[in-house]
Amino acid sequence: MTSPNSTQTSPDSEATAPPATRLDLSDLPPIYVLPVHMDETALYDIESKFLQYGATLTYDIKETRLAFANLEKKVRAKLELRWLQLWTEETVSQPAATEIDDTVHTVQPLAKRRRLDDGLVVAEVDPNDGHSTTDNESTVSDTHFGMESILPHDDSSIPSLSVPPALELVDMCTFPMNTITVIKLNWLEDCITAQKLLSLREYMIYQGRPVQAPQVVKRANADAGGHTPQVPTLPERRGFGTRHAMSDKRIHHQTSQLPLETTAEHEGGESDIPMEPDWVKSGLRYACQRVTPPNPPNQAFIEVLKQIRLERILIMDEIGVRAYSTSIAAVAAYPYEITTPREITRLPGCETKLANIWVEWKNTGRVQEAERMSTDEHLVKLNLFYNIWGVGAQTAHQFYYDRCWQDLDDVIDYGWKDLHRVQQIGVKYYDEFLDPIPRSEVESIVSVIRTHAIKVRDPGIEVVIVGGYRRGKSASGDVDVIVSHRSLKATQGLARDIVLSLEREEWITHTLIHSENNSLREQSTLPFKASGAGGGHGFDSLDKALVVWQHPQWSTKAEDLEANPGNVRNPNIHRRVDIIISPWRTVGCAIMGWSGGTTFQRDVRRYAKNVKNWKFDSSGVRDRGSGLLVPLEGPEGVSGSWQDAERKVFEGLGLEYREPWERCTN
Repeated sequence: MTSPNSTQTSPDSEATAPPATRLDLSDLPPIYVLPVHMDETALYDIESKFLQYGATLTYDIKETRLAFANLEKKVRAKLELRWLQLWTEETVSQPAATEIDDTVHTVQPLAKRRRLDDGLVVAEVDPNDGHSTTDNESTVSDTHFGMESILPHDDSSIPSLSVPPALELVDMCTFPMNTITVIKLNWLEDCITAQKLLSLREYMIYQGRPVQAPQVVKRANADAGGHTPQVPTLPERRGFGTRHAMSDKRIHHQTSQLPLETTAEHEGGESDIPMEPDWVKSGLRYACQRVTPPNPPNQAFIEVLKQIRLERILIMDEIGVRAYSTSIAAVAAYPYEITTPREITRLPGCETKLANIWVEWKNTGRVQEAERMSTDEHLVKLNLFYNIWGVGAQTAHQFYYDRCWQDLDDVIDYGWKDLHRVQQIGVKYYDEFLDPIPRSEVESIVSVIRTHAIKVRDPGIEVVIVGGYRRGKSASGDVDVIVSHRSLKATQGLARDIVLSLEREEWITHTLIHSENNSLREQSTLPFKASGAGGGHGFDSLDKALVVWQHPQWSTKAEDLEANPGNVRNPNIHRRVDIIISPWRTVGCAIMGWSGGTTFQRDVRRYAKNVKNWKFDSSGVRDRGSGLLVPLEGPEGVSGSWQDAERKVFEGLGLEYREPWERCTN
């Protein structure tokens, strides 16, 4: 690969490239390469190619009017600019009319199918798709570059433009300061192949003019004394010794700001701040080392932070998700209502940025970052797809950006056959799965499971409701239940037998996941360095069945069957139920692993690793050094109750026991 700092090869040295056909990009304005869908090495190679052919690169998006990206869709290009804090609005222009060709050719958007009542499917085109043109545009717009044909004409009334010869070849009349155009990256490869400049007309993804950030952004900026809320940025870029020095505008590189005061702070002093909780004084940084109640005094502020965390989830900012999860857990454990930003900065995992968010919220009653979840159309649609059972953030991105789906109808119409079974069920029962399950219904479902577990084994079956129910939540998203038995033989293959029994009585409509990984390894604790079918995290290491549940009885069932015996629809709601099987000897680990909030569980694993050099898993604990089992509950399990088993695990880890409702890390 040519060095990025090398000079352009002289014509005499190129036996295969005559000077007349040598590709020369030196007349192009400074170019910015959006590092999308490429790793750092690929980005380096692309930028090196631009430099090799004489292009000028810039590393500040606001310095360029020509960006190249490995993208296909306009909506994604606009969002990438936005993530770089460049807000734009699309410019809409049409090619100039001439005597040679006065026909305007438009590209129709992808026809969306509409299903009629009679079952027919017709195609319809959205007239407001964004590809429309205006009838009165007959001359080249001074805000539009790269899209107008340069055709010979005799109209002396039109002033001539001073355009470098190379730009004429790519249909580029001007590069006005107030627009930016995003071009498909394969333009460069095609130019290299052809050894000449090709028209940018066929490669344009998006063109827009910069606009001011929304008013809520400016208000938040003013409230924070000029501090702009962090916007997720793209990977770090390398500098290549180009004509333009690298300009790093990333927010997370800014010097930390001291939090501003609220107006209420002027009425009191430092003496008004409560004493630090003991866990803060002692420097206990793991969520499993402190009490986190279900209804903390700062729940309203926590809900704001959860919205920001959800945004980070949707944009796949894993570091941001972990950071906000840590901060939320710390604020949730703080026993006093926060009255000053100084209280926040002394909490572990809560730095100046979080304090500034609190100030913005306290002073204005709103936080711009959190509001994006309801005002940003891209995030709203990503969240729509993310809420499908079986769809994560990455798949949601594929649905929205790669396939340009806008709603669930698009998923059904254009991609149903490409979905795996869990996702199909998630779409089919989308609204039902989002409907919370009250505690009474959870108890009713688990009672049926207990009956069938005893039916296929014996009364020695132990059943524990875990998840949000055990933490005291008034309603749950699904039902999590752990089933165990003191006999190792009884838990072998138990998940399969319970599911078959429930299916025979029509309690289960779909079995989506049925795993017997634990039975396959003779119900032993997951090996430290697991591989193959037995690998994975604790969630995947126990036998389990993830099923769709529906009560098989309803008040008019007999009448409905009599009226239409071949096509009766059960009107009862569908629920998600997870049945987890644990051998008794490690039931305490299973119950602990399925009872805490997400951050609590994460910190249990971190604590076990960093403090004990152990690997904690819902199937047991192993020493990271030797790989040997650490039998915290004894070789055959505790002789007492499952509550005793869980307490044994806390004790063995060196942690103070926390009631389930003290593990609500949100």
